[in-house]
Amino acid sequence: MLDAQCTRIASTPPIPQFVRMTRRLPWFAFAALCAFAPSAGAQQRLSRAEQRIAAAVDANNARAIALLDELVNINSGTMNFRGVRMVGDVLRAQLDSLGFRTRWVDGAPFGRAGHLVAEHSGARAGPKVLLIGHLDTVFEPSSPFQRYERLSDSTARGPGIIDMKGGDVIIVTALKALRDAGQLDRLNVVIVFNGDEESAGAPLTLARQALRDAARGAQYAIGLEDGAGDPRTAVIARRSSGGWTLRVQGTPAHSSQIFTESVGVGAVYETARILTQFHARLSDEQYLTFNPGMIVGGTLVSTDSTGTVGSAQGKTNVVAEHAFVAGDIRALTPEQLARARGVMREIVGEHLPRTSAEIAFDDGYPPMAPTDGNRRLLAMHSRASEDLGFGPVQAVDPARAGAADVSFVADIVPMKMDGIGLSGRDGHTVNETADLHMLPALTKRLAVLLYRISGEPRP
Repeated sequence: MLDAQCTRIASTPPIPQFVRMTRRLPWFAFAALCAFAPSAGAQQRLSRAEQRIAAAVDANNARAIALLDELVNINSGTMNFRGVRMVGDVLRAQLDSLGFRTRWVDGAPFGRAGHLVAEHSGARAGPKVLLIGHLDTVFEPSSPFQRYERLSDSTARGPGIIDMKGGDVIIVTALKALRDAGQLDRLNVVIVFNGDEESAGAPLTLARQALRDAARGAQYAIGLEDGAGDPRTAVIARRSSGGWTLRVQGTPAHSSQIFTESVGVGAVYETARILTQFHARLSDEQYLTFNPGMIVGGTLVSTDSTGTVGSAQGKTNVVAEHAFVAGDIRALTPEQLARARGVMREIVGEHLPRTSAEIAFDDGYPPMAPTDGNRRLLAMHSRASEDLGFGPVQAVDPARAGAADVSFVADIVPMKMDGIGLSGRDGHTVNETADLHMLPALTKRLAVLLYRISGEPRP
């Protein structure tokens, strides 16, 4: 019965372009069982080397779970610099044992712990591959959620277990399997484990310089975030995540004089006009969002240095002199982002009488557009999954994919994919839970994909 059910899932026709995310644990439990009931004849679709790689993953699975336990039990909230370094030290020892050249990038220039970078180029190395992980979590030492907890034979809960210490373990275990199968020397790979993915340091250009430097010359970039948390999906497009601030000034006067030629409409009406026009002209564009998250207006307005806390003073019989709005903007492509910013600037510049306004943009995380190269990498990953007997992999709707570090190399690397880390649910909450039965399946997918990439011709 189980074999038949899994076969039906594996043979389900592809959903047009993107599949919707799912985060319900019952699916993951079923998917985990399917991972241990590969479709008939799957082994015949693997080469002998690939069969050895898959067997090596199974042989290392107990050690992989023990490594996950160890990493999760180290608090590495972004601002716990010592904890982030400790997680990096554990992973560094694992990679040193595989013959990687490892180094720590000090995070002092951008106010964070730093990053771990590891490189390996074997004698038979193929095209360069960039693997991306991160060491930090959203759970600082003050959080009550601190420990790895085994819930059953198939699930475990813990801070960062899927976001993304599970993905880090998949990277290390896949590389071990390639080593054990005698194939590691085929790889030309660089790994960057960022120490500040959950709260990036500033300036962002420095905080992501090591990642961008590592991406130079790479043909492939693969991020091991948990993504949709669904093993049937991967991420080949991510929207940008940036900010904007709007400052508006009006002419202060007694409220009885509002709308007169000498006073005009005041700062609050002008702000309302601008926001209404943003919505009217841009809200129907697919994958573009722009959210005014905070607004203050009145006679006096003040905000803190972060732009997230504000206060205002005013009276109902005084025309507002100032207004301030802080928001975010997300777009799928650089072209879409530039076009939207242009429209917003145009709207801001069309002042109502006796008002002025200016808008400023913060770049934040860039977009990763769904390119042909990304689709090709997804197809290679899906083929590896099918040949292993785990069924096809489809692309996640980018409207449901948040920002991640892979986007910082979108303009450098031709083929990119993310969201193929450890499956689970409730990331960033005290119920963050991993499906441990999927760990070997997902590791095999990555290991076989890396093996096949290593056989591709160099550019």
